[in-house]
Amino acid sequence: MFTNNRFNFLSLAMPSLFAALMLTACATDKTPGETVAENQSYPVTQPLIMDTTYQKEYVADIQSPQHVELRARIQGFLEKVHVDEGQPVREGQVLFTISSQALREELRKANALLNSANAEAKVAEVEVQNTRILVEKNVVSKSELAMSEAKLEALRAKIEEAKSDVSAAQLNISFAQVKAPFSGIINRIPNKQGSLIEEGMLLTTLSSNHDVFAYFNVSEKEYLELEQQKNTDWKKSATLQLVNGQLHPHKGKVETAETVIDKATGSIAFRARFLNPGHFLKHGSSGKVLIENELKNALVIPQKSTFEVQDKLYVYVLGEGNKVEMRAIVPKLRLSHLYVIESGLSVNDKFIYEGIQTVKQGDVVTPDFKPLGNLCQC
Repeated sequence: MFTNNRFNFLSLAMPSLFAALMLTACATDKTPGETVAENQSYPVTQPLIMDTTYQKEYVADIQSPQHVELRARIQGFLEKVHVDEGQPVREGQVLFTISSQALREELRKANALLNSANAEAKVAEVEVQNTRILVEKNVVSKSELAMSEAKLEALRAKIEEAKSDVSAAQLNISFAQVKAPFSGIINRIPNKQGSLIEEGMLLTTLSSNHDVFAYFNVSEKEYLELEQQKNTDWKKSATLQLVNGQLHPHKGKVETAETVIDKATGSIAFRARFLNPGHFLKHGSSGKVLIENELKNALVIPQKSTFEVQDKLYVYVLGEGNKVEMRAIVPKLRLSHLYVIESGLSVNDKFIYEGIQTVKQGDVVTPDFKPLGNLCQC
């Protein structure tokens, strides 16, 4: 009885055991992690041709249109400093006074020599008149008259020299007061009141910051491309981004470019002007100039449809019979979520829009075609 029950149990269990073994064998034939994409449906689209705009960033050096060094033109003690660092000043305002007592003495001396020369010239004029009368009466020879006239000419030259000395002394005295050549902001004052000032010594620098210049470099290739854009005023506007990432509230304009390309860097410098109310931007600051450019008839694809292999960019295109093929592409420009294609794709090529992680070279898929404009905000 026991033997029959055992036989019946084995007879019932064998089919189930055999099926389990077959399933296990089939499972072991599949590589772990392998994804089979054969005949699966994937969204497929084509590159889109569109007009778009993009921003280019250029590192900029900010400078004041007027920024000068004020230096002493005479030697002396700094008698008085009339301004403070960071103070706004107006054109013609007195900034520094250098001691001028010695210069005033030089002026008095020059005036005295001028007066002496004038007196000697008057005596010489009288002598010439008297000699001329004596020549007419044949009392003295004409050579005496010529000598008197030559002496008078020498004294007149001496007068001109004395006048020049007076003017030079007056000019030196005027240098004792250093005035602002234009309205602006006073910078650091290295020498304080009472300091001995030598001729040519730096007193301060003065900057006019009502507006500022932003200088930035453009590569020679890009410069040629910009210049070759016909009927496009690409110099119309620019935006200034500060080092803290904020945008300057006032739009600027690209005004001019240098006439020489720097051989060392292969670039050419451009200049943009920005309004600067409140003198917020300072001479010597830095930032970025942002210029918006137009791109006509650009061939674009989404960045999410691409992948990299050894620093090269690829997409999965559909070949004959909907067979998946890897295609290398060369992007011309990277936008926020798009690539502008330079080569590798045409407008008629079809590529997998998404799901590229589960597909591989040689797979045959079922395409679900949709226009790119319906799939993303392009």
